[in-house]
Amino acid sequence: QVQLQESGGGSVQSGGSLKLSCAASAYTRCMGWFRQAPGKAREGVAAIDSDGGTRHADSVKGRFPTSQDNAKKTLYLQMNNLEPEDTAMYYCAASENRFCLRLWSVFDMWGQGTQVTVSS
Repeated sequence: QVQLQESGGGSVQSGGSLKLSCAASAYTRCMGWFRQAPGKAREGVAAIDSDGGTRHADSVKGRFPTSQDNAKKTLYLQMNNLEPEDTAMYYCAASENRFCLRLWSVFDMWGQGTQVTVSS
């Protein structure tokens, strides 16, 4: 089981930026970001596989690029032009499933989460 530790959350005004990081204890096929707002289901935000292929939710395309540093086993989420609707707990996740860029549901290893709050 891979251990995942997020960092970088915080509070920011609308239009601002934050960068999330996720340190993994081991290499995995695929890593991703999910978020859960109060009263809502957890949703996939972005994912990246070991070949550098990515997937982004429509709501964040063009605003939240994801990247990874394989040497550091670290995943990043650069969040730009943040909106109040982006307020949520953000979770790092990992998967060994080869369909990880097609199916959010195959992610089965989770970090503890980091809070992002965007005020208007």
